[in-house]
Amino acid sequence: MEFLAILLSGLLGLVSPAGFVADQLAERAIRNQFSSVEQLQVRIDNTPTHQALQGNLDQVRIAGRGVFPIPEVRIAELEVETDPIHLDPQALRQGKPRLEAPVQAGVRLALTEEDLNRALRSPTAVQRLQKFGISFFRDQEAQEIERYDFIEPQIEFLGNNRLRVQVGLLQEGDTQPTVVVAETGLEVLAGQRLNLIEPVMTVDGQAVPDRLVQSISKGIRDRVDLGRLAEGGVVARLLQLEIDADQLKAAAFVRAEPSVLVSGK
Repeated sequence: MEFLAILLSGLLGLVSPAGFVADQLAERAIRNQFSSVEQLQVRIDNTPTHQALQGNLDQVRIAGRGVFPIPEVRIAELEVETDPIHLDPQALRQGKPRLEAPVQAGVRLALTEEDLNRALRSPTAVQRLQKFGISFFRDQEAQEIERYDFIEPQIEFLGNNRLRVQVGLLQEGDTQPTVVVAETGLEVLAGQRLNLIEPVMTVDGQAVPDRLVQSISKGIRDRVDLGRLAEGGVVARLLQLEIDADQLKAAAFVRAEPSVLVSGK
């Protein structure tokens, strides 16, 4: 959800002290929040000038393809529709846009299997994946994972909201990695947590005991929790998650407090 805070921060620059708002200027402001963008359209619903002078926008709509929040991560499709945006009029006149009230938005995105795998194999993602694995398995009293490097993580979309994940674990001194494969379905619990449906795992082709699989499943459900974002001033609800053979599609509601969004980030 980090990129959503970055994206919403760009909305603060859409209104000038003179109350002038233009789609092209808005597009430029939003585009500057990303590493790169292949296609982008921004539409600001018509708002009387006097309302813009007071820092009020009815709605902002953003549609992008090939959006890169960071160089290694490509979002195939991104759509954002905001509720009314209210800026502090005094701060706006001083040329320092600041939210007067929280901003709410609906977000829809699509990720392709190819783009997701490219992101997973980037140095940044591999490092984060390894840190997550070390932290998770330490809780499971299996600190052996610290002695392994994660090699060529890969995701395959199977359709029907199921996917397969494969990763190699290479211990220092070994020439061949241990291959871990997991297949599972996914569902959203209460808009905040991911639940694994009928997960199965193998290690070098050998089935992992169901007891351990269920323990790992519970650990992931507890850790992948959007409710934790509330501590940082962001409320997020995952409204839809669909996985077919070509894409992962998700829809979410996001509400960010003014303290989260700082103009110029």
